[in-house]
Amino acid sequence: MRGRPSRLDGIPGIGVDRMGDAADAAGDPGLLRLENLDTDVRPPDAALAATRAAVDDDAANSYLPFPGHAGLRRAAAAHVSALAGVEYDWRASCVVAAGGLNGILNVLLAILDPGDEVVLAEPVYVGLLNRVRVAGGVPRLARLVPGAGGWRLDLDSLRAAVGPRTRAILAVSPSMPTGAVHDGEEWEAIAELCREHDLWLVDDAAFERLLFDGREVLHPASLHGMAERTIVVGSASKELRMIGWRVGWVVGPPDVIADVGLVGISNVVCQVGIAQAAVEAALTDDDGVPAFAAELERRRDLILRELDGLPVLAPHGGWSLLLDTGALGLSGAEASARLFTDGRVAATPMENWGSEDTARYLRFVYANEPVERLAGLGERVRRALGSDA
Repeated sequence: MRGRPSRLDGIPGIGVDRMGDAADAAGDPGLLRLENLDTDVRPPDAALAATRAAVDDDAANSYLPFPGHAGLRRAAAAHVSALAGVEYDWRASCVVAAGGLNGILNVLLAILDPGDEVVLAEPVYVGLLNRVRVAGGVPRLARLVPGAGGWRLDLDSLRAAVGPRTRAILAVSPSMPTGAVHDGEEWEAIAELCREHDLWLVDDAAFERLLFDGREVLHPASLHGMAERTIVVGSASKELRMIGWRVGWVVGPPDVIADVGLVGISNVVCQVGIAQAAVEAALTDDDGVPAFAAELERRRDLILRELDGLPVLAPHGGWSLLLDTGALGLSGAEASARLFTDGRVAATPMENWGSEDTARYLRFVYANEPVERLAGLGERVRRALGSDA
């Protein structure tokens, strides 16, 4: 038998599934589930009602139309237009994907030749790194660096990561897993590199409105010369809390969107029919995003109080934060094992979520546990990790 195909070289697992399986097998209702990007906050009521109605709608049980239902494409294009201040024609500039990450992969397959490089800022979701590799690309890593004000993009490392084979920068703000949010200086530095080197900017916008401490959305497509080179990939999973619906959207310049649509037809063919009207409803009705962001901020604040004195940085948005277990003399994997056994906390180590240095971190997801259950987390962590802080 032949060996594995080269496209799978260097593609690791993400660790979340192993932690989730262990937590499920434990059957312990007192176990804190901080390992996975699930959420206990319900999707919008309008989306639930539209889903129930779609079960009896024959049009929802169809392969067609391949780019996605017209109503959803119209709503997604309007949503991105409003945030970016750029007018997108839903017919030419928007296609629907089977989830945001499917949209990311379709975009990468549409813009990369084998060996092309994509710049990402680490620590970064290993699933994004893996999709670059599956698409035949090579990830190049800039650094998110911890500091007194939280995580910041190291602009020198960003510039150093761009080379002659660079085809795109893949930006995520808020970043997962750090919760870093790009400020105006960082977005302008990214835009300057894209303009100077004729790069695509792939904007993973899954968390873009889940911002804390009064921050507002800064949309990269609004910057000078960026509308024609920015590809926005949105998702119903995070902001709309519709994980199981598997719906995302890709919005950008018409020529590249046509290629993304062609890849989509050659990949999953079509999206989840009974889910599309629900996402349309969520995008055009009360999506509950401000209330959800406020709830996430409340949970973040509680965790920061619980972990006060431990090496953890405040995220500025998103669903998760990192504990620097390396500063406590432990790898993320060692800390994860001890927390699971001695603290009754499931948390995923960050091995492979960037360079070797990311193995020093442990991720806590705070979207799936209410504040009542998060209270006492600090005592569990200190007991399990042996910290006197």
